[in-house]
Amino acid sequence: MPELTPDFQTIICMIDNRLDMLLDKHCGSGLLKDAMAYSLKAGGKRLRPLLCLLSAEIFGDMTKALDFACAIEMIHTYSLIHDDLPCMDNDVLRRGKPTNHVVFGEAQAVLAGDGLLNTAFEVMIAAAAENKELDALGAMRIIAGASGVRGMIDGQSADIEFEGKDVDIETLHYIHSRKTAALIKASVTSGAALMRASGAEIDALSLFGDNMGLVFQIVDDILDEEGNTATLGKTSGKDKASGKITFVRLYGIEESRRIAAQKTKEAADALSRFNGRADGLKLLAESMLTRKK
Repeated sequence: MPELTPDFQTIICMIDNRLDMLLDKHCGSGLLKDAMAYSLKAGGKRLRPLLCLLSAEIFGDMTKALDFACAIEMIHTYSLIHDDLPCMDNDVLRRGKPTNHVVFGEAQAVLAGDGLLNTAFEVMIAAAAENKELDALGAMRIIAGASGVRGMIDGQSADIEFEGKDVDIETLHYIHSRKTAALIKASVTSGAALMRASGAEIDALSLFGDNMGLVFQIVDDILDEEGNTATLGKTSGKDKASGKITFVRLYGIEESRRIAAQKTKEAADALSRFNGRADGLKLLAESMLTRKK
């Protein structure tokens, strides 16, 4: 991502500090915790927790959503650990570092991913018990759906199923709307649901999230084609080499860029009802177009 504003960097520091505290609180010590912490603290954009907190801020104090935002980052990190496994994408580099299974072995990497997923729900349940004014159940329902067999897991399954095959545009959108966009959208809508936003407000943020998730994936596909491993922090050209279906493969780079720009505008337009209160989300969405990793 391009350099973020000072306010965003402050929020990211808050997220990182809370992740450290939550790991210590829920995960004890030992090799398993080390493996979980290795991937969780390896850097990354913290995009999903940022989205959750910026969405919550539209309706009140964003810190009330902090543990839910951290839980979403745990779920995202678990998915990356499993995505990199030899039985999946077999990647050896993530966020500029050796992948979890390279460092800890495949069995520990599987368990680290499982541990992060389970801990995420422990964290949300504990936060719900401490703050009854939040609609924690509504937020958890959104997050569970997006990360489960109707969302991210289904998208990963389809991605593997159609690898190396000729597929149509509908299949491409099916895969990426679930594998990538589902958790991005849920990050936005869960933050709003937690703060008891209205149905119409959540619908507007859902439209924003749909478009932003698509933009993120399109730019990811472009970077896989044009980026370099040192900048990306992961192996470039991997999608093309493995025959994965991408926007670049179906649309070409220039048309993919045009679609990404159009979807960014549609994402921003979806926020118009908030009269400037969602400018943080708008700025974050616009930054996706020019990110380099």
